[in-house]
Amino acid sequence: MKFSRASARRKRHARLRRKIFGSAQRPRLMFFRSLHHVYACVIDDEVGRTLVAASTRESEIAEGLGSLTNREAAARVGRIVAERALAAGIVSVVFDTSGLQYHGRVAALADAAREAKLEF
Repeated sequence: MKFSRASARRKRHARLRRKIFGSAQRPRLMFFRSLHHVYACVIDDEVGRTLVAASTRESEIAEGLGSLTNREAAARVGRIVAERALAAGIVSVVFDTSGLQYHGRVAALADAAREAKLEF
């Protein structure tokens, strides 16, 4: 049986989630990309609550971007989610790539979040 890319990514993400767990002290920074948007959210897995979120669906983030799915958009989402996390008192997170390789948009989001002083 052949696997699609999406099912292979879901399988990798499930394998990753067995090891990565966000707590109140170090919540999980999750990255997701769709065909049209880039999403990032900080989650406390102990209570199952999203603490902070940002995506290119928000008009203030999407404003001025040529594309909502490229590295520039991912970097802007990473910077905004880091600023919101720091404002909420979150200093350190665990990074969850959602089963994607750490390069391109994933790396751009992570680098922008680190530049905004979020630790992981």
